[in-house]
Amino acid sequence: MTMPRILSCVLRASLRSQLIPFRSYSYEGDGKTTVSVLNKVRDDILLLDSYSTSGFRLSNGLFVIGSVAVFPRSVLQWNIGDAIDICEGALSLFTLLEPKLDVLVLGIGNSGQKLDARLIHHLKSKRINVEILPTVQACSTFNYLNAEARNVAAGLIPPSTVHTGDEIYVAQERVRRDLIGDV
Repeated sequence: MTMPRILSCVLRASLRSQLIPFRSYSYEGDGKTTVSVLNKVRDDILLLDSYSTSGFRLSNGLFVIGSVAVFPRSVLQWNIGDAIDICEGALSLFTLLEPKLDVLVLGIGNSGQKLDARLIHHLKSKRINVEILPTVQACSTFNYLNAEARNVAAGLIPPSTVHTGDEIYVAQERVRRDLIGDV
């Protein structure tokens, strides 16, 4: 065999190996996918299951009426009616904690609500990171950070309107009316 012919055979073999598709899959299990709903599995932390214009349902089954201060394992009534009512005194609950919070999530009702810039500066001076969000997003953010075992707390004001077609929220509103006697 001559040298050019040997080179041509080697090149053909090399090209063939490049043309053969190589498939690699990252999943090598039995093909079954499982999902764990943290609100049902994790009973060592509090998560927010749902919200309404009246309050919040927690993963332990309790429904808290009105604004709340939520921590990884406890919840307190927070005497705040609207974002305008939030002052340094209302935030002192979060600033006095030891160890310091990694993140304070403030759910200030519906989108479009504003928080006084002096309050944000006050929290930053206490070395507390703060996320100010509409309550809908604040609930999810708190749950995510809490599930990650971060040192997190949330101050949540119920939204004044809830836009949904889910019957679960309508049913919860009926239960609330029966509970507190609203007409």
